[in-house]
Amino acid sequence: MSKTGCDEGGGNISEEPLEKSPSGKAAATAATGPGWTKVSCPCCVSERIEPLVLVKLGEKVRPETKRWLIRLIGAPQKDGGAALLAHPGEDATGDIIMISASRCTLLQATEEFGLCKMYNTGEMETFSYDDRDNFRHSDNMEMFLTLAERQYIIKYELEGLRAQRDVRIPGLDDKYTLQHRDNIWQKLTAAGVIADTFPLHDKAKLKALSKSWYAGNQLSQPLDSVNAYFGSTVGFYFSFLDFYTWSLLPPALLGLSITFFSSEVQKEAVEAVVGSQAELHEADSGLTVSGHMIQAVFSMLWSTVFMELWKRRSSSTSYRWGTLHLADRFAEPRPAFNGHLGLNPITGRMEPQFPEWQRELRMALVSIPVVGLFLGMVILGMLCFYWAESQVMWLHEEWDSVVSQTLLYAPSVLHIVYTNVLATLYKTVAQSLTEFENHREESAFQNHLTAKVLVFTFFNYFAVLFHIAFVKQDVPLLRKRLASLLIVTQLVNQVTEVVIPFLVDHFVSAPHRRETEDDPEEDKFRNQITLPVFPGLFAEYIELLVQFGYLSLFSCVYPLTAVLLLINNVMEIRSDAYKICKLFRKPFCAPAANMGVWQIAFEILSFVAVVSNCWLLTLSPQLQRMRHEGQMSSDEIMLIAVMAEHVLIIVKVIVAALIPDEPDWVRKKLAHMQYKSMQALRQQNLRSEES
Repeated sequence: MSKTGCDEGGGNISEEPLEKSPSGKAAATAATGPGWTKVSCPCCVSERIEPLVLVKLGEKVRPETKRWLIRLIGAPQKDGGAALLAHPGEDATGDIIMISASRCTLLQATEEFGLCKMYNTGEMETFSYDDRDNFRHSDNMEMFLTLAERQYIIKYELEGLRAQRDVRIPGLDDKYTLQHRDNIWQKLTAAGVIADTFPLHDKAKLKALSKSWYAGNQLSQPLDSVNAYFGSTVGFYFSFLDFYTWSLLPPALLGLSITFFSSEVQKEAVEAVVGSQAELHEADSGLTVSGHMIQAVFSMLWSTVFMELWKRRSSSTSYRWGTLHLADRFAEPRPAFNGHLGLNPITGRMEPQFPEWQRELRMALVSIPVVGLFLGMVILGMLCFYWAESQVMWLHEEWDSVVSQTLLYAPSVLHIVYTNVLATLYKTVAQSLTEFENHREESAFQNHLTAKVLVFTFFNYFAVLFHIAFVKQDVPLLRKRLASLLIVTQLVNQVTEVVIPFLVDHFVSAPHRRETEDDPEEDKFRNQITLPVFPGLFAEYIELLVQFGYLSLFSCVYPLTAVLLLINNVMEIRSDAYKICKLFRKPFCAPAANMGVWQIAFEILSFVAVVSNCWLLTLSPQLQRMRHEGQMSSDEIMLIAVMAEHVLIIVKVIVAALIPDEPDWVRKKLAHMQYKSMQALRQQNLRSEES
């Protein structure tokens, strides 16, 4: 937690504060907005305070507990509080608390996070609290920090609250007494005092953002406004979705050209959607060198260039949003982290300790077997798919009717639904497993959770395709399966992610939160509680990763892959924007400098694509015919594939090296910021030595 330069306390409440200051004297307080807790720092005084976060209390919370909590939120950090501003809502008996933050609290947290802000020289510099007057708009928090940054700082301060001594909570049983170094917010949530904590929507800003984002006919996204309102985590997702979508234009145009100029590819594309399996085998002539080989080589090179150009865009965006130089601080333990209280040898603080060997034991004996069980369920689903595929093929041969031809796609549709349901269930299980492993840092928790989901996702979505391509070596079936996935999965995703939430919101939730201009502000805030919690961006990134896999791994057998993905993603941008603006509560978003581990996952797929495409090219009719006629042996064909793979990997590495991850101007800016930080640290050390 940050050490703020001003003291804040419950000066408007008659009870004693949570803990007295070391001097034992109450600090003089200054007025803020009506009903809000007081501040003692003159620069933090304001007649107008914007509610940023709402705390929903449990149904049976007593007034004395609420008053104690308000004092805790408003108390100075040196006295064990959060140094925030709190308002009781309608009265002390209500079930909500509105929270805001003073200028000093926000500025201190800005420095602790390592955020960069605009200096008086017009350059972005890492913010320093001691030099705050030289940063533009540092006296106006609504201009200096984005709404998302201010709201996340409040969350950070609340979740960092720890008891400085044993404290009995008024209105609760003794079993809920806070022990020294307990995480207060977590303990209050477990006790039922805190029912929910979420950032509040700003209706005016949300309306303006919606109009410029998805309500009009514009093709570009207002990414800076998205970052300002929802945060850089959401901003980077939509920036990547935007960049990826328009980067699909080259492979889409190539796929259309190949299909248009190649009658064989046209025939394959039609048969993949409407033809029977028997017709496919009868008419198929495999891969053509003139079309599919060009598509394969282009996909491998395109994936490399795409990722390298995205890195450059990501670094430029991160600089503009002030997150390029985020502090590598020793993070506070996660609120859910638990263990025996002990002394941290690095920070010197008393905090929960959990042996690493116990965490590794939990992963070895619980997490790995459960993940293996789900992978086994993927294999079971694949075997059922093959069995059902053979059954409907037999029925079609027997009946040869429109009904039997329709049934040909039933196994694929059922298997797609099965994999989606299994993926949803696994996400919940993976979350529970990672919680059980009890990771200390939030970054470690997210990395282990992401690793579990990525392993399962790759296996779940690509196992059947790899089996068809590498074991069955059935190119027509692979083409038919890929076409089914591209069409059915996109329809299922749109229905489950947008249509169903919209119907539930329109017919179930919306009638309960109708409001008028005359309604009290507190009631309007309460209405936001009825919205479901935003599920996060995990599923969205998974969807893009699977798309990227279809395109880079297998598009050479179905050149229209990029075309279908481009059409889907143009709609996906608007549907995702509508969903996050209208159908869910506003999420908390931590400052982020990039996509994190997702970027690594995309890069790994681009390398796997080399092996996949080289193998698929060995199934071309020319090579297979030469093998059957004895002109080339199987070993010679494999040697050609291995040589092509090595050459293409070398080309990918060279292309990646030739395209720097950061533009030259960003590298210079980053070096300048690091130099300024070193200069400031040197001056601080000199002042310390002189004193």
